[in-house]
Amino acid sequence: MLRQSLPLGILGIALLGFWLVPEPTASPAASPREAKGDGVADDTAAIQKAVDAGGLIHLPRGTFKITKTILVDLDRVGFTAITGGMVARVLMAGEGPAFKFVGTHGGTADPPTMRPNVWKNQRAPSVDGLEIVGDHDAADGIEATGTMQLTLTRVVVRHCRHAIHLTERNRNVLVSECHLYDNRGIGLFLDNVNLHQINVTGSHISYNADGGVVVKAGQVRNLHITGCDIEANQGEGRPPTANVLVDSAGGSNAEVAITGCTIQHSRKAAGAANIRIKGPSTPVKDIPELRDGHVTITGNIMSDTRVGIHLQHVRGVTIMGNTCWTAMEHTLLVENSSNIVVGPNNFDRNPRYNSEEKLAADAILFRDCHDCTISGLQVHGVRQAPAGIVLEKCERFNLTGLTILDCENCGLMLKDVRNSRVSDCLIRDDRPLPNIIVKQFSIIASGGGGNMIVDNSLGHPSEILAGVGLVERNYTPK
Repeated sequence: MLRQSLPLGILGIALLGFWLVPEPTASPAASPREAKGDGVADDTAAIQKAVDAGGLIHLPRGTFKITKTILVDLDRVGFTAITGGMVARVLMAGEGPAFKFVGTHGGTADPPTMRPNVWKNQRAPSVDGLEIVGDHDAADGIEATGTMQLTLTRVVVRHCRHAIHLTERNRNVLVSECHLYDNRGIGLFLDNVNLHQINVTGSHISYNADGGVVVKAGQVRNLHITGCDIEANQGEGRPPTANVLVDSAGGSNAEVAITGCTIQHSRKAAGAANIRIKGPSTPVKDIPELRDGHVTITGNIMSDTRVGIHLQHVRGVTIMGNTCWTAMEHTLLVENSSNIVVGPNNFDRNPRYNSEEKLAADAILFRDCHDCTISGLQVHGVRQAPAGIVLEKCERFNLTGLTILDCENCGLMLKDVRNSRVSDCLIRDDRPLPNIIVKQFSIIASGGGGNMIVDNSLGHPSEILAGVGLVERNYTPK
């Protein structure tokens, strides 16, 4: 029973089951007092001096021009956080990153690999509430190497080369509520980095000329991109890239989840894709090809580019619950890959987007793939392609419960496909006859063998050559 002498406020708190304990007085934030913040004077030395003092560095409202990288040597200066309260701007007028965080962590995320000095001096360096603007052709935003728990929140980076550049080795990175916008290079660049555990959430990554989120070489695991808007990340005339690009050439990258994002635009840029995953094709002893992968692509809105999803030399990818439209070439292009599962997705041609849709093929192609399952997929209105879905030189595919509607030329085409099954699909083209330019087929199959094509509902005749396999109980109305 509570004593009656307790003050009323404390009595209420006690009844809720917790007590307010006064916090220790926080040390004041370091401020670059000598900095002008007028966008004209060189504030490099003043900001570097504040950073060298360590702790919390607060940049007040203003534009702080710097001409050299502000180096944050974590083991020397200790815990460091830089904040601008959403009112400070750093103008990088020199070459290289505006801020470079350097740690000494050489282990993994496993606690036994953590050296005492990392916990003592280096953990969780952060930048929050700061805008970085490039004023030099080779200016970058933030670079980090050797860090543990780097945390970047509410950061705006624009007019730089690369917005966020992760190099060499990092662990447990968080990028949240950031705006990486209109940069000459890459938005978030994982550059030949050994990095496990990185979460990218709630951010806008748009109009970066060489890609949005880009992984090249290195060894990346556990990359999770969720709840982001990622748009138009390929400049016209630039080399092919993607809004999300994972390229394992020269490295090994796997364990990627891309969920709940809007990913779109750059249909005029040659080679542009919304998501492109490229594994290495490296022979290992008796294994002809070693493929990276283990990727989940689910619950995204994707549109308006050359290729929606492009998989090349990968293994173990699940694509489910996405809505995709206006792919000028392919909505889905899968090459030299295996163990790909494509579940219910909506690959549509919506008249609401008619001006863009007129030029879109929205085709689906699997080439030189094996051991894949496609089920419950809805495909509508493929144009300028041999068929709605094409399988070339594929083996051990299971296609069930597909709905393929109103596609030019043919619904499903199998070329040199072996040991596969097509069943329980609805394949129809019910457009008015005057709009049909050439003779329509529901299924065309040639070459290969050992297949079953059974129990499908077809709107047009099929052209299935002898030797393809068992063909029966397919209903075509007369």
